[in-house]
Amino acid sequence: MRPAASKIVSREKLRKLLAEAKARGQRIVLANGCFDTLHVGHVRYLEGAKAEGDLLVVAVNADSSVRPLKGPGRPILDENARALLVAALRVVDYVLIFSEPNVETLLEELRPTVHAKGTDYTAESVPECAVAARLGIRVAIVGDPKDHSTRALLDAIRKAPHA
Repeated sequence: MRPAASKIVSREKLRKLLAEAKARGQRIVLANGCFDTLHVGHVRYLEGAKAEGDLLVVAVNADSSVRPLKGPGRPILDENARALLVAALRVVDYVLIFSEPNVETLLEELRPTVHAKGTDYTAESVPECAVAARLGIRVAIVGDPKDHSTRALLDAIRKAPHA
């Protein structure tokens, strides 16, 4: 088993690795998210994403792109810690930290077979659905119902009695 840190790669290295994988006929899945305090919903989302192909690439939002999405006090964990936690999951093949507000540019650059999103989206509401359609990338909605969130987890921690 590869060490988790070795799964975190640069864009340049990832493009090369994916070109080699495509030459071998492997189907590439791109999933993305903030993953601020990993929880069971994230695991189920990534397991569902992996089931859609052979290689799972997870794009983790850089700290600079989490703040506008999630608000003050976020992220809880810095981008390197979040990337390492995601990389430690067995189903994840590669992790890339990205700073754009969405993954349209990554879809253009990486050209995965599948773009996987969680069940808080529909195929029509995925922010990158037009780009995916133009590039012939299938959008897959995966994971369990959106009954989990980092925000809810943090609220539960704040409300828990402290001994």
